[in-house]
Amino acid sequence: MTTRPIAVVGASAAGLAAAEALRRGGWRGPLTLIGAEPHLPYDRPPLSKQLLHGAWEPDRLRLRTEEQLAPLDLDLRLGTRATGLDVATRTLTLDGGVGVPPARARSRVGELRCAGVIIATGVAARTLPGADRIAGVHTLRTLDEALALRARLAGRGRRLVIVGNGVLGCEAAAVARELGHEVTLVGIEETPMAAAVGTEVGALLAEEHRARGVRLCTGVVDGFETAPAGGPAGTGDPRVTAVRLANGGLPGSAGSAAGGGGGSRLPADLVLLAIGARPAVEWLTDPALDTTDGLRCDAYCAAAPGIYAAGDVARWDHPVHGRPLRFEHRMNATEQGMAAARNLLAELNATAPAAPGAGNDAPIQERRPFAPVPYFWSDQYDLKLQAYGLTADADRVETTVLDRAERRLLALYGRGGRAVGVLAAGLPPRQLRALRAVIATPLPWEEARERIGAATAAGGDTPRR
Repeated sequence: MTTRPIAVVGASAAGLAAAEALRRGGWRGPLTLIGAEPHLPYDRPPLSKQLLHGAWEPDRLRLRTEEQLAPLDLDLRLGTRATGLDVATRTLTLDGGVGVPPARARSRVGELRCAGVIIATGVAARTLPGADRIAGVHTLRTLDEALALRARLAGRGRRLVIVGNGVLGCEAAAVARELGHEVTLVGIEETPMAAAVGTEVGALLAEEHRARGVRLCTGVVDGFETAPAGGPAGTGDPRVTAVRLANGGLPGSAGSAAGGGGGSRLPADLVLLAIGARPAVEWLTDPALDTTDGLRCDAYCAAAPGIYAAGDVARWDHPVHGRPLRFEHRMNATEQGMAAARNLLAELNATAPAAPGAGNDAPIQERRPFAPVPYFWSDQYDLKLQAYGLTADADRVETTVLDRAERRLLALYGRGGRAVGVLAAGLPPRQLRALRAVIATPLPWEEARERIGAATAAGGDTPRR
């Protein structure tokens, strides 16, 4: 009897890592990789940096070429959306699809009954009502979206309003200023990236952006002002001319008083909506799955028997931190893709050890909890932030400015009396590795504080507190 395939839904970093790990782990049966976009797997972090800037072209973002994918013997289905999953039978419902070499070319709408499924569908950009019908209003999550925005930034002197002052908004603001555009960065919080890094680090970032000419504004977007489309006889979508804020901006911001509503009006040739993302779980309607803030998984990345998740979409029980977590970070996507693949193979080998294609001469026998040390980075101008552990939702933050002029800083993040995260800028790699070791396992706050101080002092830098 023909072995059922393992299907990986999502063909970005987490999905590709899972597919490769399945082959390395001994899966010799059919392996289907499903991607909603028509592109071969590519890297997303450069979209808001090198690609948007024009320093890289799309081919450089590819995680693997067609030739590199060929040994995996994938049934590669790009431009294909998974629209449903029956958990009990592990049956996927698929819509559309075009095979791309080295796949066995095919186009189908139908069902795929699987031996196991790894869900790596990531997240989708949030937007605002009606924004998709206004020319000049963009989101930035996919390659096509990044290329569309890059094309609009190809000239100089554009007025770009970025709605959302989180990581994506700040990175895009830095790129746009380097390209010579007029940039206004709007957030509902006064401090950029405060939710991710805290207000003290966020305040230093605000200084950097202001010094580079970015205008910072606080407010809630109330809507857009538009002008008629520029096509023949006014055909096409209306084009954006301004962003309206419901509650105005900070004193000295770019907003000007708007008539009638008492809010602010931000003139704009282009708008980037960088207001966060939602886990791509709307297609998972089986009641056996919990899709609250991502796909809920156990410590092994399992959402149900034979159903695993990895990457931005997965919310799993982190065994070290003792609570469910979900990370939208590139390193986590790769590591969790590999972990999910390994644990799925261990489950299949345990439940059906004689199944053809389920393993090799030394099959994986035991599942392992997934317990990474989270890592993320952000590049803005010549500033590189790097963080290990948990920096969001901290109840205690201590920030040390090692050199303000050189933008060298260190921040320690705590929760419940223990140090759970650390962030640095301008430190050498050796010191960064030492910082990671300190928070790999949460330590009591004072102990971690002493070890952080020793790690930085060892490099010749004595923190000033």
